[in-house]
Amino acid sequence: MADAAKPALKSSGATYTHAEDGYFEKRQLKRSAGFWGIWGIGIAAVISGDFSGWNFGIGQAGWGGLGIAALIIIVMYFGMLFSIGEMSAAMPHTGGAYSFARAAMGPWGGFVTGFAETIEYVFTTGVVVYFSASYANAITDDLFGLSLPAWVWWLILYAVFIGLNSWGAEASFKFAIVVAVVSIGILVLFGILAIANGAVDFGKLLDIDPDTSKAGASDFLPFGVMGILYALPFAMWFFLGIEELPLAAEEAHEPTRDIPRAGIWGMVTLVGCAAVVFFLNPAVTGSEALGGADEPLLDGFRAFLPSGWASVLSAFALIGLLASLQGIMFAYGRNLYSLSRAGYYPKVLSLTGSRQTPFIALTAGAVVGFVALLIIEYWISGAGAIVLNIAVWGAVLAYMLQMVSFVILRKKFPNARRPYVSPTGVWGAGVAFVVAAITFVGVLINPDYRSAVIAIVVFYVIGLLIFGFYGRHRLVLSPEEEYAVTGGLHGFDPEAEGLGGTIEDEILKGHTE
Repeated sequence: MADAAKPALKSSGATYTHAEDGYFEKRQLKRSAGFWGIWGIGIAAVISGDFSGWNFGIGQAGWGGLGIAALIIIVMYFGMLFSIGEMSAAMPHTGGAYSFARAAMGPWGGFVTGFAETIEYVFTTGVVVYFSASYANAITDDLFGLSLPAWVWWLILYAVFIGLNSWGAEASFKFAIVVAVVSIGILVLFGILAIANGAVDFGKLLDIDPDTSKAGASDFLPFGVMGILYALPFAMWFFLGIEELPLAAEEAHEPTRDIPRAGIWGMVTLVGCAAVVFFLNPAVTGSEALGGADEPLLDGFRAFLPSGWASVLSAFALIGLLASLQGIMFAYGRNLYSLSRAGYYPKVLSLTGSRQTPFIALTAGAVVGFVALLIIEYWISGAGAIVLNIAVWGAVLAYMLQMVSFVILRKKFPNARRPYVSPTGVWGAGVAFVVAAITFVGVLINPDYRSAVIAIVVFYVIGLLIFGFYGRHRLVLSPEEEYAVTGGLHGFDPEAEGLGGTIEDEILKGHTE
């Protein structure tokens, strides 16, 4: 039970309650990953973006417009990953983005950032489930004449991957490495077969007729210059999720070294994968045909292979989507776990059980994602692109707040330990912030997704109100909170210093932030 005799710690408008005996022992993760495991979980989380979703950017901006958007987004991700690498090495806690913002901007900063990241990962998982179901149904229909309602596929996929992620971290990381390598192999095979079969015609990249009503419309930018802005969220789909790696900090053997390295090399890998599909997939099918396709890679295989062979190869392509389902579900599970362990979310979500995995958090995120898919698909229609934009909304908001956190932490905690230092420093964070802010505007003003964005903003505001009136008075000194409260002098190494609540007496004697 909690020690009611101790006074509560009040800090930055929040109140820390005393954790009950055994609180952190019930909320432990297991160190299971080296460099390749972390690289694998990062690639796995993102690789589905090469199989579905990115192509909607062609429908918004044409091939040329999406290409410009992708170059801008690549610059943003490198600047952001350098900054996140520095913060994750200084704060090797599971909290990730929430942890960075909590140290920089207090409990409110931690919550608004962590909540945005929750939206990003829960809805990204929903998008991957949606596209995986579409691929799976197309494949089973082609091969066996078996077609199931979309919601049945969603249930199956959520259930299977909750089970896999709950089985154990070591199995999750090993699975991630395998499916990441196989997914990359499928993309390379697609490129080789497309070229070998003479199916590549780069003239098809610009086959969309210009919309003369749009300013600056041309063959290269058929929907004008404004299309580039609308394409930014879809260009992000090539890379969205690679920033999740700090969430693996308490499960990595050497987080201060391997997480920054895995992030940068993971990004290099993803740029190569994106180049394969961006140049070759529309060159096979034509950009106009690809702009609204739910299974663009499957359409690419169908363009030059007999139907049966295309379906078989696309069954392998489905592995790429399932890889991301594994990786992104890992992310939202750890995000919910860390915020719950610190008391921002209901504390039951951070229980880990005998296998030391956050199985309750995994299930809760799946329920939210499944319900969102049902509502959007059967009430509004077009769940794929809508949920994608909701996920991007949460992502770019979290990105902006993390870049602000980076700049603040450089000044606020000058003496904190920094095993890795960003080579681009404040300038890199600033550029990443600007691009993220522009992308955020693009999501907000796109009329095609305005109703969905309004709905998620309302949901977000409700979450802020609940935290303001209730949650902020029930926080716990988890490692992330101890690091923030002590100015980076405690909580750096949760394994060596204890999982949290180890310095309450010291803090309560008179420490204030």
